[in-house]
Amino acid sequence: MHIHVQPDAAQKLTKMGDVTLYEPAGDAPQSENQSKRVPKNARNFADCISHVQTPTGAKPILKTMVTTACEKNCYYCPFRAGRGQTQRLTFKPDELAQVFDDMQRAKLVDGLFLSSGIIKGGVTTQDKIIDTVEIIRNRFQYRGYVHLKIMPGAERDQIYRAMQLADRVSINLEGPTQERLSALAPKKDFNDELVKMLQWAGEIKRNSPHRLASLVTQFVVGAVGDTDVELLTTSERLYRQVGLARAYYSAFSPVIETPFENLNRVAPQREFRLYQSSFLLRDYGWDVEDLPFVDAGNLRLDVDPKRAWADLNLRDRPVDVALADRMALLRVPGIGPAGADAILKARRTHKIRDLADLRKLGIRAPEQASPYILFQGRRPPQQLSLFDEAF
Repeated sequence: MHIHVQPDAAQKLTKMGDVTLYEPAGDAPQSENQSKRVPKNARNFADCISHVQTPTGAKPILKTMVTTACEKNCYYCPFRAGRGQTQRLTFKPDELAQVFDDMQRAKLVDGLFLSSGIIKGGVTTQDKIIDTVEIIRNRFQYRGYVHLKIMPGAERDQIYRAMQLADRVSINLEGPTQERLSALAPKKDFNDELVKMLQWAGEIKRNSPHRLASLVTQFVVGAVGDTDVELLTTSERLYRQVGLARAYYSAFSPVIETPFENLNRVAPQREFRLYQSSFLLRDYGWDVEDLPFVDAGNLRLDVDPKRAWADLNLRDRPVDVALADRMALLRVPGIGPAGADAILKARRTHKIRDLADLRKLGIRAPEQASPYILFQGRRPPQQLSLFDEAF
């Protein structure tokens, strides 16, 4: 007689490995990667542990899924229905909560990123995610960092409960428009499902008197002809309308045994430029119309978008550090929000005369600003770059 022995929770976790490889979880997604330098007693869990930058500092977190089974058929996804190379494993909420508690008490992790494939619909799957974290919070009294995925089709009350339990929740749009999403994930609805959930989350957070989780989303970049202007237009709308904390941009990478296995990998530099532009929209008061798009709605890859804009607009009309308002200062490469505030404060008591004064104010690389600024009507001395010299 053949007897099938079910693996225990720890075995299942190690068999899963880094199932969330394509889902960034921290605040430095481009540098986020698994660390193999984990304690010796973590050798069986190393593939499940990622060191990420969270709003409360760098942490080793467990990144895993309730189940790797899925009824959706997203064309880019390693967990899509029917993909034979994916090992299908499922946790019960209490066993996943227990193995997390064991790892946390052993000081292997200090945080959780929990996602899932979808089985029996988004509502049923979301219940299992919530049940798992309720056990972690209530039975095991864990008060540390938790990032939860919201499943397509989740109900408003489930989103509210997840936002009560977590520090951050993800509602991933994947595509910037219905057309792009349909090409990526034909069983998902852009407006009536995903955007609606983001709107619910924004309303819940805006109207709650209590601290609730921050809200993020993610886009798959470059698989289906999406342009940077599309991605950033949708991001800008979410920043303004629902209070999105950040957008993640994941450069497409083909997965074998999926419909997109023969598509080209998207350059990581495109992802990087999208992040830079997104932060200009979120933190610097820029509008999408300000961004220097080329090539039918995409950004230049060879130069960051702030400098590309400044080259077009500030080289012949530099900003006078002695007179400019905050918004004008934020247009200058090398000057961020903290630097702009420091300049405005310093101007009340003394004159800012040169790049050395900017450095004293905490602007780390004032040379980046040099071609685009004046000091009381005078340009700072320009140091010729080696790359500009004639050989």
